[in-house]
Amino acid sequence: MADAKKNFKLRSNFEPGSFREAVRRAQWKALGISDADMEKPKIAVVNSSSELAICFAHVDGVAKVVKDAVRAAGGLPFEIRTAAPSDFIIGRGGQGGGGGYILPSRDLVVNDIEIAVEGAQLDGMVCLSSCDKTPPAHMMAAGRFNIPTILVVCGYQPSGEVNGHHVDIEEVFFGSVQAGFGKLSPEQLRLMADNAIKGPGVCSGMATANSMHVVCEALGMALPGSAPVLANSEKMFQQARAAGARIVDMVLEELKPRRVMSAGAFHNAVAAVLAVSGSINCIKHLQAIAVESQLDIDVFQMFNDLGDNIPVLSAVRPNGEESIENFEAAGGCRALMKQLEPLLDTTAMTCTGKTVAENLAHVTVADPEVIRPRDRAFANAAAITILRGSLAPESAICKLGLRGPERIAKFDGPAIVFDNGPDAIKAIERGEVKEGQVLVVRGMGPKGGPGMAGPASMVVFAVDAAGLQNKIAFISDGQLSGLCNKGLTVAEVSPESAVGGPLALVRTGDRIALDVDKRVLDLVVPEAEMAARRAALGTPKLPHAGGWLGIYQRSVQPMSTGAVLVEK
Repeated sequence: MADAKKNFKLRSNFEPGSFREAVRRAQWKALGISDADMEKPKIAVVNSSSELAICFAHVDGVAKVVKDAVRAAGGLPFEIRTAAPSDFIIGRGGQGGGGGYILPSRDLVVNDIEIAVEGAQLDGMVCLSSCDKTPPAHMMAAGRFNIPTILVVCGYQPSGEVNGHHVDIEEVFFGSVQAGFGKLSPEQLRLMADNAIKGPGVCSGMATANSMHVVCEALGMALPGSAPVLANSEKMFQQARAAGARIVDMVLEELKPRRVMSAGAFHNAVAAVLAVSGSINCIKHLQAIAVESQLDIDVFQMFNDLGDNIPVLSAVRPNGEESIENFEAAGGCRALMKQLEPLLDTTAMTCTGKTVAENLAHVTVADPEVIRPRDRAFANAAAITILRGSLAPESAICKLGLRGPERIAKFDGPAIVFDNGPDAIKAIERGEVKEGQVLVVRGMGPKGGPGMAGPASMVVFAVDAAGLQNKIAFISDGQLSGLCNKGLTVAEVSPESAVGGPLALVRTGDRIALDVDKRVLDLVVPEAEMAARRAALGTPKLPHAGGWLGIYQRSVQPMSTGAVLVEK
């Protein structure tokens, strides 16, 4: 390895005497960097730290551990900062409540990293991944730059208790809607909020953050055994140290993300999401990662292609009653992949420099009741299904998770239509939404939100609070929280209403038919009537958006790209 370090040509080592080498040397000498250090692999330690949210409050400590490990392995670390988007701080309001920033923050982080890493021509990255949008942003950046990259999973938060009963952020989220319907007192809600979170890290259920942490490992971009992990645990710090050491060798081996994030790796990641009944948000994030990696695959179709064969092997909240702590103790993603091994592409390369098969060779499942074998699955029907039809020519997503006898998968009824979430919630409160109807809430897509703003999940919880769960269907072009797993809900209908998708043409009273098993979502209106409505609609006018949201609205591509900002 010493000879490799001596002879390896680093892209960060500019021509001696050139303008770039001279001015950078002046900068780095002033920082106290030695001549010897300037010759080493230069590693970006990407840190989304923030005092705004508990999700990121501990990440500075992780960065220090990683930097020390990079130095010990013979590299030169540079810590760089990016935005730290937390869904519960900026992502749950409506159009006027900050909610529009959450999905656009993902792509802002990608471009933020590009400025530092590509601008300085650094040799590799260790990305510290925490709340929902940082894991996909980090892998999108890795795919775009195609320099050696490894992700460190920064862990989940410990939950609390109220009067001897478990309470976490899921209960607080759901409880806030129940309180609006008079089913929970403000005092009880405050008590729950005060006790739900007992330390740093992401939401403790199998919501988007933990689902994406599983994706990081299943895709081969995080070390085996990384996900999930309790934040600030010794195991988390061990993984951080190992990643800091490994990245230096990855640079010298020229092991780049596009070699790791192959079509086979995406197959494995989709299988893992289906097997944990993960967040539907993983679909667009995986598609965006593929687009940024210049990999021509259809992740949406991959979910349908694999859905019938990949059983649900774990039932972590909100899918069941199992805790994330027990899932970790049972072996986490590594054990899940062991149970799925015959259904995976085990030839896929990983950040270890070994294949999936090599990584899984000696893995055992610590608790096969928590992560079950395929012949004793929690459910065999597809947990997540992509629907298409006259109402969703491109795609729409339905998650039924563990299909109990009460979960309906087929619906046919008249629409009741709203152009935003708050109006829909008020109508539910007034009793205007009736059993047998299809509740349509539109204007919450990437351009219409903009940024998928609007409380689609709050509408679902309002439906539940009103006792309408499994009595109506809910359809929207908005996105759902990974904590949302109730009723017959179809989200992210594409094309969205704001660009003139069929959802924009639906009127109250129109018949809508959906069948999850047949993967169909249709608006049952004669084509002549639809043509007349299209003519009357004319060219859609997007809602006004300024600042970053305006830039995002003008640039964001369709959901088929994962809502990226670059053309597919």
